Amino acid sequence: MTSREDEIHLLFDPPGPRARSRIRIATAVSLLVLAGLLALAVSQFAAHGQFDRSQWWMFGQWPVLRFLLTGLGYTMLATAVAAALAFPLGALIALGRLSSSKPIRAAARTYVELFRAVPLLLLLYIFLFGLPSIGLTFPVFWQLVIPIVLGNAAVVAEIFRAGVLNLPRGQTEAAHSLGMTHAQAMRHVVVPQVLRALAPALVSQLVRLLKDSTLGYTVSYLELLHQAKVLGEYYHAVLSTYLVAAAAFIAVNAALSRTASWLEARLS
Repeated sequence: MTSREDEIHLLFDPPGPRARSRIRIATAVSLLVLAGLLALAVSQFAAHGQFDRSQWWMFGQWPVLRFLLTGLGYTMLATAVAAALAFPLGALIALGRLSSSKPIRAAARTYVELFRAVPLLLLLYIFLFGLPSIGLTFPVFWQLVIPIVLGNAAVVAEIFRAGVLNLPRGQTEAAHSLGMTHAQAMRHVVVPQVLRALAPALVSQLVRLLKDSTLGYTVSYLELLHQAKVLGEYYHAVLSTYLVAAAAFIAVNAALSRTASWLEARLS
């Protein structure tokens, strides 16, 4: 089995001395530009009093932290429930696209193409305004989670289908030679191996689910971004509150990314 570096070298020639020199120069220039932009942002924050104690003192109070942590908890709950529903649904849709039945393949493909094309915000508005107009109403939690599930299941289906197609055909043929049907081969041979190979990618997909949950403000779901908005307006410290919320999102995403890297190293 080739390493990741060997696979990259099969697709691209390794850079020569001049190319490596240009890469180093471009990297240095990019870092200088980023440092300059960061210094400019910090100076502007300081000039507008964003570092004053009046903008930050409330974060040392437990009721305020509890208010934000409650929002973070609701964010994680929506993300976990959406993942628990979107991943199995995506796997079933992928199997439908790989089915020997033409109508099932057509239905699965239609689902994937439709929900990959429709923006998530539009789905949220459909559940918020469209469906209630015809008498279909959902609790606030499901007004957020169901659109996230519908959109992400289409993405997971394509990830899962690519994993199945990337599996050597000899695995399926060996299962058929043992007398297994197509469904049995998929269930006992193909799916377990695909899940093992795609575990890092599925963990990374959680990052997208987490970011999608921030649209909960459109349905007044009390997730972290909504709580930060309320808190910032109450204390007249919108920017500092959003920065704290951003730091929380970065910390959670970093933990998910590290989990994905650990799984990739563990399973490689």
